[in-house]
Amino acid sequence: MIVITGANGQLGTAVLTHLLRTLPATRLVTSVRNPAQAATFAEQGVSVRAGDYARPESLRTAFAGADQIFLVSADKLGEEARQLHRVAIDAAAASGAGRILYTSHMGARPDSFFDPAQNHAASEALLATYRVPYTALRHGFYAESALHMVGYGLKAGLLQTPEDGPVSWTTRADLAEADALLLAQPGRFDGPTPPLTAAEAVTMADLARLASEITGRDIQHETLTDEAWVKAQVAQGVPAPVADLLLGSFRSSRRGDFAAVDPTLSALLGRPPRSMRDVLADFLSPVSA
Repeated sequence: MIVITGANGQLGTAVLTHLLRTLPATRLVTSVRNPAQAATFAEQGVSVRAGDYARPESLRTAFAGADQIFLVSADKLGEEARQLHRVAIDAAAASGAGRILYTSHMGARPDSFFDPAQNHAASEALLATYRVPYTALRHGFYAESALHMVGYGLKAGLLQTPEDGPVSWTTRADLAEADALLLAQPGRFDGPTPPLTAAEAVTMADLARLASEITGRDIQHETLTDEAWVKAQVAQGVPAPVADLLLGSFRSSRRGDFAAVDPTLSALLGRPPRSMRDVLADFLSPVSA
């Protein structure tokens, strides 16, 4: 039996949807905070259990009888995220499951400038302290995150960013498909996976160039100082803590933390992952504008 957490979220929903195409629903369980929101999966025969990283007692029931547990990392920051991950990992390890799969990040390192990458490093370190086999899925940086960060500038014709470095942006859809394949064929990776990335790492200047080629417009890229960029973000209504968080991703990228490109994802999928040119073409099409 495979327990999938977070199946109300985008990644968990996609992973469970892929699994339903290859495995019987009777082998699948979803652990969600609000079971009523997983009614669609219940109708397909998936067992729906109440499970919340903030309520440790709920996870004992949610994870009972699992052969594998797929832990989607919490959408939180700092110590709150670390505490939630500790609770979830402790409960998964205590459940008797044969393997824990945790959604980590390609840039996971304790000295990262990017807070989520620090949290993932802490989770990986905790997983390594247990005797339970685990796989840390080192996802490439979500391509969807790039669109949130720079989509407005690309559409407006002027992309202003701090100094950056290449990032192997990778779509959530491709990663979800790969995660489902690894759940259906357990044991292919022990510990952290290689970086699960698209085939190319690109800079912000590259994104502006690609957007120009796709739209036929001249989309400029301008580099600001860190301080000027944060100030501009705050002036546009971005909360200061969020601007600082995003700045951390740029600082990490300029150090090369997200530049790795690896063929593992392509091999798992049996096809090339979607590129940022593909992603931008969809995003910048007249229909999506």
